[in-house]
Amino acid sequence: MKKQQLENRLIEPWVEEELLRMEEGSEEDVFYVPDYIVQYAEEVLTHYPFSVKSMTVVTTKSDKGGAIWRLETSDGPKSLKLLHRRPTRSLFSLGAQEYLVNVQKANVPPIVKTKDGANYLVAGGKCWFVAEWIEPLMPVTKDLEGAKHLCYALGEFHRLSKGYVPPEGAERPTRLFKWEKSFKKVVEKMDWFRNIANAYKEMPASSLLLSVVDQFEEQARKGLAELQQSRYYDLTKLGNEFWGLVHQDYGWSNGQMGADGMWIIDLDGVAYDIPIRDLRKLITGTMSDLFTWDITWIREMIQAYHKANPISREVYDLLMIDLAMPNEFYKNIKEVVYEPELFLNEETAALINTIVETDKTKWPALEELWKDREKFEPMNIEQLMKDLNIQDDVVVKSAVQMKQTALNAPQMETAQTTESKESKKKKDDGKKDKKDKKNNDKDKGKKSKDKKDNKSGKGKDKKKEKEGKKKK
Repeated sequence: MKKQQLENRLIEPWVEEELLRMEEGSEEDVFYVPDYIVQYAEEVLTHYPFSVKSMTVVTTKSDKGGAIWRLETSDGPKSLKLLHRRPTRSLFSLGAQEYLVNVQKANVPPIVKTKDGANYLVAGGKCWFVAEWIEPLMPVTKDLEGAKHLCYALGEFHRLSKGYVPPEGAERPTRLFKWEKSFKKVVEKMDWFRNIANAYKEMPASSLLLSVVDQFEEQARKGLAELQQSRYYDLTKLGNEFWGLVHQDYGWSNGQMGADGMWIIDLDGVAYDIPIRDLRKLITGTMSDLFTWDITWIREMIQAYHKANPISREVYDLLMIDLAMPNEFYKNIKEVVYEPELFLNEETAALINTIVETDKTKWPALEELWKDREKFEPMNIEQLMKDLNIQDDVVVKSAVQMKQTALNAPQMETAQTTESKESKKKKDDGKKDKKDKKNNDKDKGKKSKDKKDNKSGKGKDKKKEKEGKKKK
């Protein structure tokens, strides 16, 4: 995959600048992008074989340093994307997009090449690329038929992504081997929630949180035990390329209807995994929007997906185990570890009540769904391993090993001026101040749990989780 390199200072998140402008009442732009980044965008576009008539910011990730522009050009509408991830990580997703379009003929926006035939450029230490702007695209209706369209398109995407091998120099992000670690993290965080609620008992949501955290912790423990007893570990032996990619951010906005069927957009975060996790997230989120677990909706969503990408019995088991985890409770309450004195308010108390009431409807639905298990054909994992020439005693790389592989991947050079170094130093100093404040807050909440929390590596996990937190 060809790329071009531009010389410029490193691009950094601009969320603080954006918040300051909002406080000052600036109404110049709905989506603000710093001038120096706009200048880089204009420079990037000079490398493409079209003239730009207009460019409009359509979304930003100011907390991470990403943006998307819609372009009106002499060659029709395009999109320009500034990817906030490391170039080696972005190279993985760009390779996937090219594979899906050129090899699998999937309904994914094609990448537009530069004048020199490159798929992307590196500017400011980040990847930039141009893709076709697909028109018309419309969100599907927020009803059962719309949900079925989404699920079928998701299954098709997963099926077509199988066999993808990233280009040389790219990271190989995978969550294939991380399910157990992820489940354990949910279990551990329940104790954090309990400790924080005890430390801030005077807050409106604390007593309610304390009254329900035990039941959700038990759900998480049971889910972890069921995962450990499932065939998950055998499934991971089939490897990344066998399973293909998860989108990781799939939903009503990233799967849209075009003139020739469903299109899937925004592939920036794709990674290897057992792809059923995408379907679980879509089902869980949809049931949350409905405020009830509707068995008809869930069955139809699963069947729509199954038509496009057949589900085996072993994978169906994983779907059921994952659905039974306290996903919505964890997703909505985990922010409490950052600013409990602000988070544990009346609004959060109302949210907890809604989650608890919705959760009551989940268990009868899951009981019915388990009855469908026999409808799904079992896999012959042993035969598949022989076909793929995988030894039964294969050593699957751990999450740590996968991370080390990424760190050892060839890195792309980026020019860093004195100005950008000084900016980075200021940013690091600011992070240190925030870290000191968080440590003080953490001391209030952990009390007698100091020793246990230190052993669990709480500080490191919290920092990683904050970096991955989505902008609200």
